[in-house]
Order: sequence, then C-alpha cells, then structure tokens
Amino acid sequence: MSIHQISVFLENRTGQLAEITQLLAQNHVDIRAISIAETSDYGVARMIVDDCQKASSILLAHGDILSMTPVWAVEVPDRPSGLAEVLTVLAQNHIDVEYMYSLFTHESGYAYMVLRISDEAAFTKAAQSAGIRIMSSNELGLK
Repeated sequence: MSIHQISVFLENRTGQLAEITQLLAQNHVDIRAISIAETSDYGVARMIVDDCQKASSILLAHGDILSMTPVWAVEVPDRPSGLAEVLTVLAQNHIDVEYMYSLFTHESGYAYMVLRISDEAAFTKAAQSAGIRIMSSNELGLK
C-alpha cells in the first residue's frame, strides 16, 4: 500500500519553490506534505499531493524535471513515544529509513509519517506484525 511521492528538481535560485507551489495552488492541487533537500547546485522538493497525476502533468508542462517514487505513510500515535515505537520496530527488523517527513491530516490523535525504506517486503511484514497501520492513498484522501 505505498503512496506516490513527486520529487521535483529545483534550481538554486530565489523564488523557485514559491513558483512551484503557486503553480500547483493555481491549478487546485493540495500539497499534503513537502520536504526540501538541497545541494550546492540544486534542490529537491519531495511532495505528497492530493492528485499526483494532475500535479505531474502540470509540472511537466511547466518544464520541470521530476520523478515519482513509492513511499509509505504510517500512522503514528500522537504521544511522546509514538514515533520511537515505529522506528524501533523498523530497526529491530533491519529496515533502513532512507528519509522521513510528516504528512498533514485532519484527524486528531494521530500523526502520519512518510517513509522511504530500504526493504518494502520486510517493512510490510514488520509493520503488520507490530500493528503499525500503513495508510492507503484513499485513507489519506489522495487520488
């Protein structure tokens, strides 16, 4: 039950991120999560949006370079130990977290984390065994 992440490669120039987010907003695409990484030459905006196909089409038409990556969204109890419990299960099962960022939702009592992990099969098995809820696109309101 992975979800789709769009990674957009950005020039390191003032206003580039604002331009991309405005473009998506003007086309009624809701950014539900975003993480920015940078190097000296370019940045990468990793995004979860409500309509991945629409966003991809808009960004490609704009001339942006992008890629789609499967990532996993997991439900994390909204308490001090919630995230530590999830990450401990992954560590105990020798599953590396390549990167992680939070996902905005409207439900109370839970946080949601987007994970890029090293071993999808092991992750699914470990999550199910530990009772970690893996969220689907539909459950998150994504198309």
